[in-house]
Amino acid sequence: MARSVYVTGIERGDGRQVVELGVMELLTRQVDRVGVFRPLVHDGPDRLFELLRARYRLSQDPAAVYGMDYAQAAALQAEQGTDALVSRLVDRFHAVAREYEVVLVLGTDYAATQLPDELALNARLANEFGASVIPVVGGKGREADAVRAEARNAFRAYDGLGCDVLAMVVNRVAARDREAIAERLGARLPVPCYVLPDDASLSAPTVAQISHALGARVVLGDGSGLARDALDFVFGGATLPNFLAALTPGCLVVTPGDRADLVVGALAAHSAGTPPIAGVLLTLNEQPSEAVLTLAARLAPGTPVLAVSGNSFPTAQELFALEGKMTAATPRKAETALGLFERHVDSADLVKRLSVARSGRVTPMMFEHELLEQARADRRRVVLPEGGEERVLRAADVLIRRDVCDLTLLGDPDAIRRKAADLSIDLSGAQLIDPAESELRQRFAERYAALRAHRGVSVELAYDVVSDVNYFGTLMVEEGLADGMVSGSVHSTAATIRPAFEIIKTKPDASIVSSVFFMCLAEEVLVYGDCAVNPDPDAEQLADIAVQSAATAARFGVEPRIAMLSYSTGTSGSGADVDKVREATKLVRAAHPELKIEGPIQYDAAVEPSVAATKLPGSEVAGRATVLIFPDLNTGNNTYKAVQRSAGAVAVGPVLQGLRKPVNDLSRGALVSDIVNTVAITAIQAQATAPHTPSS
Repeated sequence: MARSVYVTGIERGDGRQVVELGVMELLTRQVDRVGVFRPLVHDGPDRLFELLRARYRLSQDPAAVYGMDYAQAAALQAEQGTDALVSRLVDRFHAVAREYEVVLVLGTDYAATQLPDELALNARLANEFGASVIPVVGGKGREADAVRAEARNAFRAYDGLGCDVLAMVVNRVAARDREAIAERLGARLPVPCYVLPDDASLSAPTVAQISHALGARVVLGDGSGLARDALDFVFGGATLPNFLAALTPGCLVVTPGDRADLVVGALAAHSAGTPPIAGVLLTLNEQPSEAVLTLAARLAPGTPVLAVSGNSFPTAQELFALEGKMTAATPRKAETALGLFERHVDSADLVKRLSVARSGRVTPMMFEHELLEQARADRRRVVLPEGGEERVLRAADVLIRRDVCDLTLLGDPDAIRRKAADLSIDLSGAQLIDPAESELRQRFAERYAALRAHRGVSVELAYDVVSDVNYFGTLMVEEGLADGMVSGSVHSTAATIRPAFEIIKTKPDASIVSSVFFMCLAEEVLVYGDCAVNPDPDAEQLADIAVQSAATAARFGVEPRIAMLSYSTGTSGSGADVDKVREATKLVRAAHPELKIEGPIQYDAAVEPSVAATKLPGSEVAGRATVLIFPDLNTGNNTYKAVQRSAGAVAVGPVLQGLRKPVNDLSRGALVSDIVNTVAITAIQAQATAPHTPSS
């Protein structure tokens, strides 16, 4: 029978979706087959399930997720009693539990359900499902003493009804009260109690949600602008100077459509970053002239301008009644929610209490989750030289929201802030440095000149060189001002790694710098090396690549079983190319007898058990290889790209290995998720190479 976890509450408005999302994140780190069950559902789309399905790539049939709708449940309970209702829901639950290793159960929502004693029903269902319970108590707008009392009462209620209460969560409390509430409840409850502060951005509607709710026309703006959170509402009616003074970061400006001065002023303020706004909402079914709209579009490209027919007062009433929702269309809210959960919940302890056995294999999703968790556990600072690039900024947004690492972005700070404002990204948690204007430039010039004196580099020449963002970023790493660097989304591989070869150089135990790709296939993660750096390594270099790749795999949770690839398997072939691989295999075995290695071996014999049984029976690597070492760059680069495109694999890398300090290169086609993963990998590599770089 599957292990199940039941997240429930005691009333509406507890923001329970943050906890449900956080628990799902923990479960998918441990196992690769997690099911979802919601006993009762309202008519219409289930926003949370759609978010979970999109985010965690769930293949579960939506029809199997739900027990029945609330109207059916109320009718059944009234006609046949609670036992009949519970029996029907238990049958539906077990149909899901038979198919999954773990089931996350989403409790009832206390929203016009017409069910008497809803708390007791949740407790009864949890007991019948054999599920452990995590009750959630909402604290928004309540005094600390009232929140503490409510949490104690909720625990007593579920515990008194026989539930296995894993932990309590108090959510949406005032930030100033969080520590005091946590301390008092920690001393008064027999189970852990995690206290999460309220985050305004989670309950703030996006501009797109506002547009939909009001039936507004989108006059200007793009998808990125419509995804902004409206953190506040500022109503225009004053003179321009007074109006500008009233603007707040992330506000939606509401003004009659004939106030062109306020529209232009608000967008000009956004363009200058003082402050960045969410957008503009025009009322009275009026809008400025085409000339004004053209100017507005140039002042703040992408910033949404909406229009409604009503006047400002009824529009205000509708706006204040809106509350943002986490959906599949609001991924940034999900990142914020997970960051909040991970900062304030002891994930390691909760996983232990969940008693979910970890899967024996590493799936791509588990691998990606583990990257962020490892990076967060021992924070490092990573410098991103391409600070003005949109994909890099979006990745920075995710990394900041998830609290993964400290970031330094290089480039013109004003230009970066303007770009971030257009993307509705808050960079207040990042360091921004302009290499051309930095006080570090002279120091770095002197350091670089000293390192390259044998090449005739003077301080004057070095002063020009170090203004390049990749050289500047590499020197930050060398000088201990950052722990690692990631670049390459718009720079070539050579431009990214040449400074590392010149400045950071190789580890004492590494003869060369090489690379691996983490190939995230449908059901496993493989490590490919070297597919990016060394064109034609000799036997000694190939052996070094194998040893480095095995260490990298182990560092990231992939058990290394090394296949030294060739066009023949075992003793079946001969020739210079095969002999090189055979010699490299012997060198690894002699120097590292603890490593599991096989070679020469063909790719099919390395990864397919049925082929391995024929070609290399009895091998502990053949058919089960996780680290695949290619004989040359031509073979490796073409193979990784063929697998990436043909099998739909996610290729994370190249991850450089052998350097004294971590520097990693991105593909120029890198997606935001690729950048996030590579930054996390770099931070983890830094954990093994240097003490933490203090935040500035």
